[in-house]
Amino acid sequence: MRFAHALIFLSVLLAGSASHAAPALQPAQLGLVVNDDEPNSVELGEYYRTAHGIPEANIVHVRIPNRPRKLTAEQFAKLKADIDSKLGADVQAVLMVWTAPYAVECNGITAALALGFDPDQCVKTCAAGKPSAYFNGSMAPAQAQPGMRLAMLLPTESVEAGKALVDRGKSSGFRVPAAGAYYLVTSENARNSRAQFFPASGAVPQRKLAIHTLREEAIEGKRDIMIYQTGKARVDKLETLGFLPGALADHLTSFGGDLLGEGQMSSLRWLEAGATASYGTVSEPCNFWQKFPNPSVLLRHYLGGATAIEAYWRSVAWPAQGVFIGDPLAAPYRR
Repeated sequence: MRFAHALIFLSVLLAGSASHAAPALQPAQLGLVVNDDEPNSVELGEYYRTAHGIPEANIVHVRIPNRPRKLTAEQFAKLKADIDSKLGADVQAVLMVWTAPYAVECNGITAALALGFDPDQCVKTCAAGKPSAYFNGSMAPAQAQPGMRLAMLLPTESVEAGKALVDRGKSSGFRVPAAGAYYLVTSENARNSRAQFFPASGAVPQRKLAIHTLREEAIEGKRDIMIYQTGKARVDKLETLGFLPGALADHLTSFGGDLLGEGQMSSLRWLEAGATASYGTVSEPCNFWQKFPNPSVLLRHYLGGATAIEAYWRSVAWPAQGVFIGDPLAAPYRR
């Protein structure tokens, strides 16, 4: 869906389509997976459980020694079976409390956990992906696809930074601030493939949100950021920015989901700068917009009251190569 100007965007947003969506994810519907072989995972898992009131029955303990960045399909199959066997049918989403592993061969681990490992994507990573039945939908995950649970990672590189992230996710529900959504068309033309879905600059007064669609390489000094989406291999001036609790931010580039890689900018940089959730791909996706968060879909669902994990998952049409990171329960616009 393409928005030609602000009035079309507003009419779609405020027509009430989001009001027909399944109720936003609740803490009792979230499973928490802790790696007992990683002390940071154990400490942050307990912090998250307490902060968000996750039921004890929803806590799953696993052992993944040596923090590998990538799992084989066989290793992942055992991990997924272990997680699935310990969660009840009412659990609609899973938060894995670790940074690594974040890939299953060429798949993002969050996509593989939610949809199952897709070996066909690894034959040619630049080929089209399998469509997600959850994309831009209104149903609960298991209604969209039997057995589906949304998935996200809570990074654990720093306990202090992890706790600050959890605090931002929790405080995002306390009030709706005046905020800005920033969409940048940059000089890196190949990474502008989703610019066609950027909403036009304007205002959403019912949500106290100002939309800024700009031809810029980066923004600087902005302190009201709720959404920031761009196409760059590396995004500059993040240290000058102020992200509001619940902010979503991501960049279209090939290896943002290679969280601990040393090539293109890792999606972890967004969380370190103050965002509450982000997304990136773990293997070369080429620049299909369908493999990245669709800006208009993401904004519509988030402003409609969805949690960060629901809005992000609904915005990616072909998610096999992607990894979602952050606090899944952040929901600044929850009704």
